[in-house]
Amino acid sequence: MAVERELPTDEAKALLDLARDLAVNELAPNAAGYEERGEFPREVFRTLGAAGLLGLAYDEQYGGGGQPYEVYLQVLEELASGWAAVALGISVHTLSCYPLAAFGTDEQKARWLPDMLGGSLLGAYCLSEAHAGSDAGSLSARATRDGDTYVLNGTKAWVTHGGVADYYDVFCRTSDDAKRGISLLLADASTPGLIPATPEKKMGLKSSPTTQIVLDGARVEADRLIGAEGEGLRIALSALDGGRLGISAVATGVAQAALDAAAAYARERKQFGRRIADFQGVSFLLADMATAVEASRAMYLAAARRRDAGKPYGPQASMAKLFCTDAAMRVTTDAVQVFGGYGYTTEFPVERYMREVKVMQIFEGTNQIQRMVIGRHLTSDQRKL
Repeated sequence: MAVERELPTDEAKALLDLARDLAVNELAPNAAGYEERGEFPREVFRTLGAAGLLGLAYDEQYGGGGQPYEVYLQVLEELASGWAAVALGISVHTLSCYPLAAFGTDEQKARWLPDMLGGSLLGAYCLSEAHAGSDAGSLSARATRDGDTYVLNGTKAWVTHGGVADYYDVFCRTSDDAKRGISLLLADASTPGLIPATPEKKMGLKSSPTTQIVLDGARVEADRLIGAEGEGLRIALSALDGGRLGISAVATGVAQAALDAAAAYARERKQFGRRIADFQGVSFLLADMATAVEASRAMYLAAARRRDAGKPYGPQASMAKLFCTDAAMRVTTDAVQVFGGYGYTTEFPVERYMREVKVMQIFEGTNQIQRMVIGRHLTSDQRKL
């Protein structure tokens, strides 16, 4: 179902129309096959880059789209309704561009950002480690300065685009200082000693590879340090606020697809001589699903508009991520229920939708961590509305 949207400009409307067309005619028809094969659609990302959809939220000076975040997120939602892994990939790539765009020098931005935003270079974000997921400050991978290079050793975990990315944002410890001991290096994928491990075998999003990245004496030039040494944790945490809104939009897009599929099936499927949509039990279920999707969209857009206005939005991003992903899990589970036994088969896409959104309650900070962030904000003496 085409969602009615209020958009700020005709250009934004054209972008949404393009995204919707791509979702319906290019992404949705191919998603199941790529997911079944576990094949990464690199050419799709090149196509999206050429269409200007990989840099929407960034400065036009470097090839970005110069669009408000609320427009970028609605594009993500449209694409996610067709193929979640692709929309997730755009969100991760946008996240990987943020440190350079926000903290890089003019020279660094001129050197790398145009190819990132144009889709020639696809990015990955290496923050987590096996023992340091939610606790990002306890990273142990280390970068040691050696002349004009840093030597990186350790292992990063849960890296989306691991093995297919062209560059990696690598967060490493450069000192033992608890607060300022982490730095960020922009590592080229061809760096000797930067080794992607075998992709994880996952429940869903199988066309989006997730791997460990082993750093075995990998040498990265010192001019690839983004921000000041010791500023990495601050960069990482500020980037994640925007990333959480990206996941919120992706989850909402998948939930919308599940709702559309369930509603269409309920109109067609007959039992006891009536459409199952005419039974109150099913119609109430659909009503709750629709309400959850609309509320999710309103919540992530409200947070995005705060960001666009230059207001603090971290707690609102956590609220959106928490609400949208939990809602998507309920909506996709209920979609399977509407389909009955058929919903449990791969003949229909709703079982895939349910598997795909589960991880969205986990990455970019688990939903339990989001509750901690929100709770701390509410009880802080420095709370800002």
